[in-house]
Amino acid sequence: MDTELPEKRRPFYTLLYFYVILAIILGILLGYFFPDVGEKMKPLGDGFIKLVKMIIAPVIFLTIVTGIAGMSDLKKIGRVAGKAMAYFLTFSTLALILGMAVANILQPGAGMNVDPATLDPSRVSSYVEGAQKATIVEFLLNIIPKTLFSAFADGNILQVLAVSILFGVSLGLVGERGKPIVDFFNALTAPVFKLVSILMRTAPIGAFGAMAFTIGKYGVASLGSLFFLIATFYITSLLFVLVILGLVCRYNGFTITGLLKYIKEELLLVLGTSSSEPVLPVIMQKMEAAGAKSSVVGLVVPTGYSFNLDGTNIYMSLAALFIAQAVGYDLSLGEQITLLLVAMISSKGAAGVTGAGFVTLAATLAVVPSIPIAGMALILGIDRFMSECRALTNVTGNAVAALVVARWEGELDQKKLDAVMGKHACKPLFHKLRKLPV
Repeated sequence: MDTELPEKRRPFYTLLYFYVILAIILGILLGYFFPDVGEKMKPLGDGFIKLVKMIIAPVIFLTIVTGIAGMSDLKKIGRVAGKAMAYFLTFSTLALILGMAVANILQPGAGMNVDPATLDPSRVSSYVEGAQKATIVEFLLNIIPKTLFSAFADGNILQVLAVSILFGVSLGLVGERGKPIVDFFNALTAPVFKLVSILMRTAPIGAFGAMAFTIGKYGVASLGSLFFLIATFYITSLLFVLVILGLVCRYNGFTITGLLKYIKEELLLVLGTSSSEPVLPVIMQKMEAAGAKSSVVGLVVPTGYSFNLDGTNIYMSLAALFIAQAVGYDLSLGEQITLLLVAMISSKGAAGVTGAGFVTLAATLAVVPSIPIAGMALILGIDRFMSECRALTNVTGNAVAALVVARWEGELDQKKLDAVMGKHACKPLFHKLRKLPV
């Protein structure tokens, strides 16, 4: 493929997202018409995800270390981290509240009249065990790696983040003596990101395998009985992205539609693989290309993958109320507020756990004994289809967070942002608000 031509002038058949779309369609067709064959395509999707995950740790390390080492004011690290956490807490909470509000209005589980005694708790036992292990204390202790290098061997994003920040600060504090190392890391960044672009060329294969497996194993028919819940979740997530995040984007000098168009290839890949991890390196690269400083991107995006899970939060509040409605239990306002508060904590404690969406749901339901945890079996069959929406919303939320925190920190190049957004660029709204008389 010719990579020299600008994207808008290149024929569509040379663009990566065209092949990802084609692969998703072919995967759906194979899984639908030949489900047995579709199930066997799972290694293609798993293999692609493993390929990209192997490069995530070096990308995070190099981005953060070079960014922090280049800072003249190391206090900025704490300031950026503080602003990022304030953003994450605010919008994660809004996502939980939105999911709860929609569930109360639309009542997706009302009228199902499920007898809790007929539910099979063994189907969700592994998730309940995961929830019991995912305490907030263990989560915080798990951020500390066993050794300096074990974080890279295990591929734990938060551990890599911790090591990278500490090493970057140390490198910045030694001054000129650390300059050769900084120069080496800066030079190493180019081939590492080139490797990312090479690996991303296999994305259509991964998307094909993952989609063929999903449709082949779970089948389109499994969507029918719980279609209203799935539709409610997707519409709620879309509402969160277009309205809530859209207002945030407009306030900070760009539009949500422009951002979605800019990261469309990554979103399609997330849709195909039902995972947000494969696009982490590319999202970081694209946010830098959009004008956000690498020091901000390196801190905000990887941290957001554990602390800014907007899609997961919408899912948890919506699913919890759905199960309560399905078994005929009417949650009081106090119980709903309790669920919301616990969900805020459990969503952080289970970060990085396989099947985190289901694990955090189990931990959240445990605080309201009247809702049977076995009720999770009602949505177990469609969780794979809902995980795609969770991942899409999470990735979008973290892309917005990187640009917004960079704007707050004065580390966003407006010219670069305008260039990548094109006709979707706009002046930051807060500049206009400052001119209004008090």
